[in-house]
Amino acid sequence: MTSTCPVPRGPAAAGPQRAGTAVWLLATAAALVAWAGVYSVLQPTADGLVAALPLEPAGHAAEAARFFFYDTPKVLMLLVLVVFAMGVVRSFFSAERTRALLAGRHEGVGNVAAAALGIVTPFCSCSAVPLFIGFVSAGVPLGVTFSFLIAAPMVNEIALGLLFALVGWKVAATYLVFGLLVAIVAGFVIGRLHLEGWLQDWVRDVRAGTADLPEDAQTVVDRLRAGLDAVHDIVGRVWIWVIGGIAVGAAIHGWVPVDFVASVMGRGAWWSVPVAVLIGIPMYSNAAGIIPVVEALLANGAALGTVLAFMMSVIALSAPEMVILRKVLTVRLLAVFVVVVGLGILAVGFLFNALFV
Repeated sequence: MTSTCPVPRGPAAAGPQRAGTAVWLLATAAALVAWAGVYSVLQPTADGLVAALPLEPAGHAAEAARFFFYDTPKVLMLLVLVVFAMGVVRSFFSAERTRALLAGRHEGVGNVAAAALGIVTPFCSCSAVPLFIGFVSAGVPLGVTFSFLIAAPMVNEIALGLLFALVGWKVAATYLVFGLLVAIVAGFVIGRLHLEGWLQDWVRDVRAGTADLPEDAQTVVDRLRAGLDAVHDIVGRVWIWVIGGIAVGAAIHGWVPVDFVASVMGRGAWWSVPVAVLIGIPMYSNAAGIIPVVEALLANGAALGTVLAFMMSVIALSAPEMVILRKVLTVRLLAVFVVVVGLGILAVGFLFNALFV
């Protein structure tokens, strides 16, 4: 007579799971300590690399090289840290839960809720557009969906985290507040225009997708894995743009005269804000790639309002996003979207250039 081993239950079954969780938590803590150690030596390492090159210490090339050698690892390390943290946060906010939170919301309150969710649901424009379709099919008002569509890529965790780390909390807070206002007001205005008939016909017929894995069913290890997956996915896609943005920022920092930047993007030229927006729209970049450029422009005397308008136009009105949106919006509705959001961005630029004289 053979006997079978009983299946462990209760505390006995939970033992291996707790051990696995402890290993993940210890590994995460060790990685954070190592991250802090490497981050603390970036500046002397960059100085040493520049000193080893045959460059004039106070020359333009040395300044550009110092900016590049310091900012490249700094921005990439900050990007990894922020994306990992928000990947964990994202595990609490699936597409299905986001859609459920917005369904049934009226305009006004719904616009505020949608813009706020855009911060804690770190979807880029590419993934925000499918969510946009799901929101429309779930009965979320059009203006509310636009508030989310604007806030998700523009007021995202990468932009805020890097702005805070690179140029300070005041600029980050300013960008947060006025980015949200642009998303809320633009979505409300579009909703008041009642342009649902200007959606592509197939969008109104699409059905909402299936739900994600219930958030409550996820363990601590699942959430840490989600953070690592986000790093692999997001950083893997944007790192080349980050380095490109840092290279542009290094060139501005090293060779572009401060007086020239101040004359083109300073407070004195009233046309600097619309020009900055027009320059930003056709650019192909993202928050991580454009922030090193923003850092260099501010350091070289550019006005805060002009730089914020430039950054917002690059992220919220970029040409690639317009191409994606064209799949779900008619030309008329796409034009309304660009005009309303563009006016909001211009208002932010002019307001801050007037306030911070």
